Amino acid sequence: MAATLKFIQFGMGPIGEKIARYLLERENVELEAAIDIDPAKIGQDVGDLLKLDKPLGVIVSGDAEQTLADSDADVVVLATLSSFAELEEQLRLCLKYKKNIISSCEELAYPWEEDYRLAESIDAAAKEAGVTILSNGVNPGFAMDALPIFLTSVCRRVDSIRVERYQDAALRRLPFQQKIGAGLSLDEFKEKVAAKIIRHVGFTESVQMIAKAMGWKLDRVEDIVKPAIAERDLESRFLTVAKGDVAGVLQTATGYMQGKPVITIELQAYLGHPAAKDSVRIEGEPPIYSEVKGGFNGDIATCAMLANSVPLVRRAAPGLKTMLDVGPVSWFQGYR
Repeated sequence: MAATLKFIQFGMGPIGEKIARYLLERENVELEAAIDIDPAKIGQDVGDLLKLDKPLGVIVSGDAEQTLADSDADVVVLATLSSFAELEEQLRLCLKYKKNIISSCEELAYPWEEDYRLAESIDAAAKEAGVTILSNGVNPGFAMDALPIFLTSVCRRVDSIRVERYQDAALRRLPFQQKIGAGLSLDEFKEKVAAKIIRHVGFTESVQMIAKAMGWKLDRVEDIVKPAIAERDLESRFLTVAKGDVAGVLQTATGYMQGKPVITIELQAYLGHPAAKDSVRIEGEPPIYSEVKGGFNGDIATCAMLANSVPLVRRAAPGLKTMLDVGPVSWFQGYR
Protein backbone atom coordinates (compact mmCIF):
# COMPACT_ATOMS: atom_id res chain seq x y z
CA MET A 1 0.00 0.00 0.00
CA ALA A 2 1.25 3.51 -0.83
CA ALA A 3 2.40 5.67 2.06
CA THR A 4 -0.09 8.21 3.35
CA LEU A 5 0.17 11.67 1.82
CA LYS A 6 0.09 14.33 4.52
CA PHE A 7 -0.71 17.88 3.52
CA ILE A 8 -1.17 21.32 5.08
CA GLN A 9 -4.01 23.51 3.88
CA PHE A 10 -2.69 27.10 3.95
CA GLY A 11 -5.70 29.35 3.30
CA MET A 12 -9.22 28.29 4.27
CA GLY A 13 -11.27 30.51 1.99
CA PRO A 14 -13.87 29.04 -0.41
CA ILE A 15 -11.18 27.66 -2.75
CA GLY A 16 -8.94 26.37 0.03
CA GLU A 17 -11.82 24.59 1.74
CA LYS A 18 -12.95 22.95 -1.49
CA ILE A 19 -9.42 21.75 -2.33
CA ALA A 20 -9.08 20.23 1.14
CA ARG A 21 -12.45 18.49 0.75
CA TYR A 22 -11.47 17.07 -2.64
CA LEU A 23 -8.15 15.76 -1.30
CA LEU A 24 -9.79 14.15 1.72
CA GLU A 25 -12.08 12.19 -0.61
CA ARG A 26 -9.04 10.26 -1.85
CA GLU A 27 -7.41 7.17 -0.41
CA ASN A 28 -4.17 7.49 1.58
CA VAL A 29 -4.52 11.24 2.08
CA GLU A 30 -4.45 12.96 5.45
CA LEU A 31 -4.86 16.61 6.42
CA GLU A 32 -2.20 17.27 9.06
CA ALA A 33 -2.71 21.02 9.64
CA ALA A 34 -4.64 24.07 8.46
CA ILE A 35 -3.70 27.76 8.50
CA ASP A 36 -5.77 30.91 8.05
CA ILE A 37 -5.80 34.54 9.18
CA ASP A 38 -9.58 34.82 9.69
CA PRO A 39 -10.30 35.13 13.45
CA ALA A 40 -13.67 33.49 12.87
CA LYS A 41 -11.98 30.33 11.57
CA ILE A 42 -8.95 30.13 13.86
CA GLY A 43 -9.60 27.56 16.58
CA GLN A 44 -12.31 25.72 14.65
CA ASP A 45 -12.08 22.07 13.67
CA VAL A 46 -11.60 21.71 9.90
CA GLY A 47 -14.22 18.96 9.80
CA ASP A 48 -16.79 21.46 11.07
CA LEU A 49 -15.70 24.12 8.57
CA LEU A 50 -15.98 21.64 5.72
CA LYS A 51 -19.33 20.38 7.05
CA LEU A 52 -18.06 16.80 7.17
CA ASP A 53 -19.82 14.02 9.06
CA LYS A 54 -17.47 14.34 12.01
CA PRO A 55 -14.63 16.52 13.32
CA LEU A 56 -11.16 15.77 11.97
CA GLY A 57 -9.23 16.72 15.07
CA VAL A 58 -7.35 19.31 12.99
CA ILE A 59 -7.74 22.83 14.37
CA VAL A 60 -7.23 25.90 12.18
CA SER A 61 -4.13 27.80 13.30
CA GLY A 62 -3.36 31.47 12.90
CA ASP A 63 0.38 30.90 13.46
CA ALA A 64 1.76 29.87 10.07
CA GLU A 65 5.42 29.60 11.09
CA GLN A 66 4.79 27.47 14.17
CA THR A 67 2.43 25.21 12.25
CA LEU A 68 4.95 24.66 9.45
CA ALA A 69 7.76 24.10 11.94
CA ASP A 70 5.79 21.49 13.89
CA SER A 71 4.53 19.59 10.85
CA ASP A 72 6.14 16.63 9.07
CA ALA A 73 3.78 17.00 6.10
CA ASP A 74 5.75 17.55 2.93
CA VAL A 75 3.10 19.28 0.78
CA VAL A 76 1.50 22.67 1.42
CA VAL A 77 -1.61 23.61 -0.55
CA LEU A 78 -1.22 27.39 -0.67
CA ALA A 79 -4.53 29.06 -1.55
CA THR A 80 -4.22 32.64 -0.36
CA LEU A 81 -3.14 35.36 -2.83
CA SER A 82 -3.18 36.15 -6.56
CA SER A 83 -0.07 38.36 -6.61
CA PHE A 84 3.33 36.68 -6.90
CA ALA A 85 5.08 39.57 -5.15
CA GLU A 86 2.61 39.55 -2.26
CA LEU A 87 2.92 35.77 -1.97
CA GLU A 88 6.72 35.86 -1.63
CA GLU A 89 6.71 35.94 2.18
CA GLN A 90 4.47 32.86 2.43
CA LEU A 91 6.50 31.02 -0.21
CA ARG A 92 9.76 31.65 1.62
CA LEU A 93 8.22 30.56 4.90
CA CYS A 94 7.18 27.23 3.37
CA LEU A 95 10.63 26.83 1.82
CA LYS A 96 12.28 27.53 5.17
CA TYR A 97 10.67 24.33 6.44
CA LYS A 98 11.34 22.40 3.21
CA LYS A 99 7.74 21.97 2.10
CA ASN A 100 6.66 21.22 -1.45
CA ILE A 101 4.05 23.76 -2.59
CA ILE A 102 1.03 23.59 -4.88
CA SER A 103 -0.47 27.06 -5.20
CA SER A 104 -3.52 28.77 -6.67
CA CYS A 105 -1.62 32.07 -7.19
CA GLU A 106 -2.39 33.16 -10.76
CA GLU A 107 0.75 35.23 -11.29
CA LEU A 108 2.89 32.32 -10.10
CA ALA A 109 1.57 30.09 -12.91
CA TYR A 110 4.16 31.52 -15.32
CA PRO A 111 6.18 34.33 -13.70
CA TRP A 112 9.30 34.16 -15.84
CA GLU A 113 8.52 37.15 -18.06
CA GLU A 114 6.74 39.56 -15.71
CA ASP A 115 8.99 39.11 -12.64
CA TYR A 116 12.11 37.27 -13.76
CA ARG A 117 14.31 38.28 -10.82
CA LEU A 118 11.84 37.12 -8.19
CA ALA A 119 11.16 33.92 -10.15
CA GLU A 120 14.90 33.20 -10.33
CA SER A 121 15.28 33.85 -6.60
CA ILE A 122 12.37 31.61 -5.60
CA ASP A 123 13.54 28.91 -8.03
CA ALA A 124 17.01 28.93 -6.48
CA ALA A 125 15.58 28.80 -2.95
CA ALA A 126 13.33 25.85 -3.85
CA LYS A 127 16.26 23.95 -5.36
CA GLU A 128 18.36 24.62 -2.28
CA ALA A 129 15.54 23.31 -0.07
CA GLY A 130 15.09 20.30 -2.36
CA VAL A 131 11.39 20.95 -2.94
CA THR A 132 9.04 21.82 -5.80
CA ILE A 133 6.69 24.78 -6.32
CA LEU A 134 3.87 24.67 -8.89
CA SER A 135 0.89 26.95 -9.40
CA ASN A 136 -2.13 26.10 -11.53
CA GLY A 137 -5.91 25.95 -11.58
CA VAL A 138 -8.47 26.10 -14.34
CA ASN A 139 -7.29 29.50 -15.58
CA PRO A 140 -4.36 29.96 -15.62
CA GLY A 141 -3.10 26.42 -15.54
CA PHE A 142 -5.48 24.66 -17.92
CA ALA A 143 -8.26 26.19 -20.02
CA MET A 144 -6.36 29.13 -21.55
CA ASP A 145 -2.80 27.78 -21.65
CA ALA A 146 -2.09 24.10 -20.86
CA LEU A 147 -5.06 22.84 -22.92
CA PRO A 148 -4.35 24.84 -26.10
CA ILE A 149 -0.65 23.96 -25.79
CA PHE A 150 -1.53 20.26 -25.59
CA LEU A 151 -3.87 20.51 -28.60
CA THR A 152 -1.01 21.83 -30.76
CA SER A 153 0.82 18.52 -30.26
CA VAL A 154 -1.02 17.11 -33.31
CA CYS A 155 -0.19 20.08 -35.55
CA ARG A 156 2.50 20.14 -38.20
CA ARG A 157 2.51 23.95 -38.05
CA VAL A 158 0.84 26.55 -35.85
CA ASP A 159 0.17 30.07 -37.13
CA SER A 160 -2.08 31.46 -34.39
CA ILE A 161 -4.09 30.44 -31.35
CA ARG A 162 -7.36 31.86 -30.04
CA VAL A 163 -8.95 30.78 -26.76
CA GLU A 164 -12.44 31.83 -25.67
CA ARG A 165 -13.85 31.31 -22.20
CA TYR A 166 -17.49 32.41 -21.85
CA GLN A 167 -19.13 32.02 -18.45
CA ASP A 168 -22.48 32.70 -16.80
CA ALA A 169 -21.06 34.30 -13.67
CA ALA A 170 -24.38 33.92 -11.86
CA LEU A 171 -23.36 30.30 -11.25
CA ARG A 172 -20.03 31.21 -9.63
CA ARG A 173 -19.16 31.98 -6.01
CA LEU A 174 -19.58 35.49 -4.58
CA PRO A 175 -15.85 36.41 -4.54
CA PHE A 176 -15.69 35.68 -8.28
CA GLN A 177 -18.75 37.82 -8.99
CA GLN A 178 -17.19 40.64 -6.99
CA LYS A 179 -13.84 40.18 -8.76
CA ILE A 180 -15.47 40.79 -12.15
CA GLY A 181 -17.36 43.88 -10.93
CA ALA A 182 -20.91 42.53 -11.02
CA GLY A 183 -23.31 45.08 -9.54
CA LEU A 184 -21.01 48.11 -9.84
CA SER A 185 -21.90 51.31 -11.65
CA LEU A 186 -19.89 52.07 -14.78
CA ASP A 187 -17.87 54.76 -12.98
CA GLU A 188 -17.08 52.41 -10.09
CA PHE A 189 -16.01 49.73 -12.56
CA LYS A 190 -13.65 52.10 -14.38
CA GLU A 191 -12.08 53.24 -11.10
CA LYS A 192 -11.45 49.67 -10.01
CA VAL A 193 -10.05 48.67 -13.39
CA ALA A 194 -7.61 51.60 -13.19
CA ALA A 195 -6.58 50.39 -9.72
CA LYS A 196 -6.22 46.81 -11.08
CA ILE A 197 -8.85 45.57 -8.63
CA ILE A 198 -11.22 44.43 -11.38
CA ARG A 199 -9.53 42.03 -13.79
CA HIS A 200 -8.95 38.35 -14.18
CA VAL A 201 -5.39 37.85 -12.93
CA GLY A 202 -3.09 35.65 -14.98
CA PHE A 203 -4.06 36.59 -18.52
CA THR A 204 -0.63 37.90 -19.48
CA GLU A 205 0.99 34.88 -17.86
CA SER A 206 -1.17 32.49 -19.93
CA VAL A 207 -0.24 34.24 -23.18
CA GLN A 208 3.44 34.10 -22.25
CA MET A 209 3.23 30.41 -21.35
CA ILE A 210 1.73 29.60 -24.75
CA ALA A 211 4.38 31.69 -26.50
CA LYS A 212 7.14 29.89 -24.63
CA ALA A 213 5.73 26.52 -25.65
CA MET A 214 5.51 27.60 -29.31
CA GLY A 215 9.02 29.06 -29.32
CA TRP A 216 7.61 32.47 -30.22
CA LYS A 217 9.29 35.70 -29.11
CA LEU A 218 6.49 38.20 -28.53
CA ASP A 219 6.84 41.93 -29.15
CA ARG A 220 4.32 42.71 -26.44
CA VAL A 221 1.20 41.51 -24.64
CA GLU A 222 -1.86 43.75 -24.54
CA ASP A 223 -4.42 43.11 -21.77
CA ILE A 224 -7.70 45.04 -22.11
CA VAL A 225 -10.55 45.02 -19.56
CA LYS A 226 -14.03 46.30 -20.44
CA PRO A 227 -17.43 46.12 -18.70
CA ALA A 228 -20.33 43.94 -19.73
CA ILE A 229 -23.39 46.15 -19.24
CA ALA A 230 -26.66 44.61 -18.07
CA GLU A 231 -29.39 44.99 -20.68
CA ARG A 232 -32.02 44.06 -18.07
CA ASP A 233 -32.26 43.58 -14.33
CA LEU A 234 -30.25 40.53 -13.27
CA GLU A 235 -29.63 38.59 -10.11
CA SER A 236 -27.61 35.73 -8.72
CA ARG A 237 -27.85 33.90 -5.42
CA PHE A 238 -25.61 36.58 -3.92
CA LEU A 239 -26.37 39.93 -5.56
CA THR A 240 -28.57 41.92 -7.94
CA VAL A 241 -27.60 44.01 -10.96
CA ALA A 242 -29.82 46.82 -12.22
CA LYS A 243 -30.25 47.44 -15.93
CA GLY A 244 -27.44 49.73 -17.09
CA ASP A 245 -25.01 48.67 -14.35
CA VAL A 246 -22.10 46.29 -14.76
CA ALA A 247 -22.96 42.60 -15.06
CA GLY A 248 -19.37 41.41 -15.35
CA VAL A 249 -16.20 41.66 -17.36
CA LEU A 250 -15.02 41.40 -20.96
CA GLN A 251 -11.26 40.86 -20.98
CA THR A 252 -8.92 40.13 -23.85
CA ALA A 253 -5.18 39.54 -23.82
CA THR A 254 -3.30 39.51 -27.11
CA GLY A 255 0.28 38.51 -27.80
CA TYR A 256 1.90 40.18 -30.82
CA MET A 257 4.85 38.87 -32.82
CA GLN A 258 6.40 41.04 -35.52
CA GLY A 259 3.42 43.35 -35.15
CA LYS A 260 0.81 40.65 -35.78
CA PRO A 261 -1.54 39.06 -33.21
CA VAL A 262 -0.64 35.39 -32.83
CA ILE A 263 -2.18 34.54 -29.44
CA THR A 264 -5.57 35.83 -28.28
CA ILE A 265 -7.36 34.79 -25.13
CA GLU A 266 -10.80 36.21 -24.41
CA LEU A 267 -12.91 36.01 -21.27
CA GLN A 268 -16.58 36.96 -21.20
CA ALA A 269 -17.80 36.47 -17.64
CA TYR A 270 -21.04 38.13 -16.64
CA LEU A 271 -24.38 37.33 -15.04
CA GLY A 272 -26.73 35.73 -17.54
CA HIS A 273 -24.25 34.92 -20.33
CA PRO A 274 -26.37 33.05 -22.91
CA ALA A 275 -23.66 30.87 -24.48
CA ALA A 276 -21.22 29.55 -21.90
CA LYS A 277 -18.35 27.59 -23.43
CA ASP A 278 -14.62 26.96 -23.45
CA SER A 279 -13.11 26.82 -26.91
CA VAL A 280 -9.73 26.70 -28.62
CA ARG A 281 -9.12 27.59 -32.27
CA ILE A 282 -5.73 26.81 -33.77
CA GLU A 283 -4.88 28.10 -37.23
CA GLY A 284 -2.20 26.00 -38.86
CA GLU A 285 -1.81 22.59 -40.41
CA PRO A 286 -4.20 21.07 -39.69
CA PRO A 287 -6.54 23.73 -38.29
CA ILE A 288 -8.18 22.63 -35.05
CA TYR A 289 -11.31 23.72 -33.25
CA SER A 290 -12.24 22.29 -29.86
CA GLU A 291 -15.24 23.35 -27.78
CA VAL A 292 -16.68 22.33 -24.42
CA LYS A 293 -20.32 23.43 -24.52
CA GLY A 294 -21.35 24.96 -21.23
CA GLY A 295 -17.68 25.39 -20.36
CA PHE A 296 -15.65 24.03 -17.48
CA ASN A 297 -17.17 24.53 -14.05
CA GLY A 298 -14.78 27.19 -12.79
CA ASP A 299 -14.78 26.40 -9.06
CA ILE A 300 -14.80 22.61 -9.40
CA ALA A 301 -12.14 22.68 -12.14
CA THR A 302 -9.85 25.03 -10.22
CA CYS A 303 -9.94 22.96 -7.05
CA ALA A 304 -9.76 19.61 -8.85
CA MET A 305 -6.72 20.74 -10.84
CA LEU A 306 -4.90 21.71 -7.66
CA ALA A 307 -5.92 18.55 -5.80
CA ASN A 308 -4.92 16.33 -8.69
CA SER A 309 -1.52 18.03 -8.94
CA VAL A 310 -0.43 17.28 -5.38
CA PRO A 311 1.21 13.89 -6.10
CA LEU A 312 2.84 15.31 -9.21
CA VAL A 313 4.44 18.10 -7.17
CA ARG A 314 5.95 15.53 -4.83
CA ARG A 315 7.52 13.63 -7.73
CA ALA A 316 8.82 16.58 -9.76
CA ALA A 317 12.41 17.81 -9.66
CA PRO A 318 13.11 20.63 -7.18
CA GLY A 319 12.55 24.23 -8.28
CA LEU A 320 9.84 26.63 -9.41
CA LYS A 321 7.91 24.76 -12.09
CA THR A 322 5.13 25.59 -14.55
CA MET A 323 2.70 23.39 -16.45
CA LEU A 324 5.26 23.31 -19.26
CA ASP A 325 7.61 21.41 -16.94
CA VAL A 326 5.34 18.87 -15.30
CA GLY A 327 3.23 17.47 -18.13
CA PRO A 328 -0.40 16.30 -18.10
CA VAL A 329 -2.31 16.10 -14.83
CA SER A 330 -4.97 13.45 -14.26
CA TRP A 331 -7.58 12.57 -11.70
CA PHE A 332 -6.50 9.89 -9.24
CA GLN A 333 -8.39 7.84 -6.69
CA GLY A 334 -5.57 7.49 -4.20
CA TYR A 335 -2.18 8.98 -3.49
CA ARG A 336 0.60 7.53 -5.60
